[in-house]
Amino acid sequence: MSEVTPFRPNWISPPGETIADLLEEASWSQAEFAERMGTSRKFVNQLISGEASLTDETAVKLERVFGSSVRFWLAREAIYRAELAKQEEMRGLQEDVPWLREIPVSDMIALGWVPKCYDKAEQVAECLKFFGVGSVSAWRQWSQSLAQTAYRMSPKAQQRLGATAAWLRYGEIEAKSLVVEPYDRGRFKAALARLRSLTQEPDPAVFLPALRDICASAGVAVVLAPAPRGCPASGATRWLSPSKALMMLSLRYKTNDQLWFSIFHEAAHILLHGKRMMFLEVENGMDADAEREADAFAADALIPREFVPRLAALGANKEKVRRFARELGIAPGIVVGRLQKEGYIPWSHLNGLKVRYSWAGDC
Repeated sequence: MSEVTPFRPNWISPPGETIADLLEEASWSQAEFAERMGTSRKFVNQLISGEASLTDETAVKLERVFGSSVRFWLAREAIYRAELAKQEEMRGLQEDVPWLREIPVSDMIALGWVPKCYDKAEQVAECLKFFGVGSVSAWRQWSQSLAQTAYRMSPKAQQRLGATAAWLRYGEIEAKSLVVEPYDRGRFKAALARLRSLTQEPDPAVFLPALRDICASAGVAVVLAPAPRGCPASGATRWLSPSKALMMLSLRYKTNDQLWFSIFHEAAHILLHGKRMMFLEVENGMDADAEREADAFAADALIPREFVPRLAALGANKEKVRRFARELGIAPGIVVGRLQKEGYIPWSHLNGLKVRYSWAGDC
């Protein structure tokens, strides 16, 4: 990860320094220059020192006196004023440095979300830019709205809001760059059958691009991103616009049964629930009707209800589980996860049939 150490000098050169250099070359005094400009000596002194702004009218006169273009002088003034504003901003941001303790800066740097800055005020500025807010107070208002909007954020999760906000913001940034078709509910519902068949592919390098493409064709952007430390989220669903939904998945899933259940759970929110609500799945989240409905949808989509009575007879027999999975057209690990969930086998049994993942960049 590259480190950002911007050159931020304590001094700034006003356009007046260029004027002073030109006066020296021409051997003109400030009094003579004032006469040529048709202005007072006091104004010339203020212009050279940077106290007076270089206006459009002054730029026109400078062009006539020195020959340099109006555009040159106005650009010189604009750069000077911008640097003044930047220095003033950095002085103000020094007071916001404690805010960095509220967000997972080290993980954000390690994941490449923000550059590393040696100067703390510069780090504050880079983090504000990442979140797309103008100030720390604006960030607080925005992040609190996340807690109010998220359907399932427990009080414990709200205490770690900075990390969750960073994860959600990264997903928002990534999703905006993804090209998707306008959302079509019927097309997305039909696409779930294709997603279901992908569960049989063990390699994420193969099924993840296919997952993204299938969902994009129906108006859903899929983003997988590691959750920084302190973020309890496993998944999230939100609408970026009426025609573009975001399905975001963290890299907490270590087995294929967990991952695919979560994918269908998030799909249920998109299909069944309102576009104004954001659904955030977190550890120890608060139960809600919409969450239970999404859980039931995911369970039925992976193993249809008419097949559920046959689960008990499978027991811990590997071959029976494999045959049952082939009949359903899903991965055996998903059947194992359901058997464990229903209490038909202990959590320690048949885990060898699950596909385990090791995600790069997972915090």
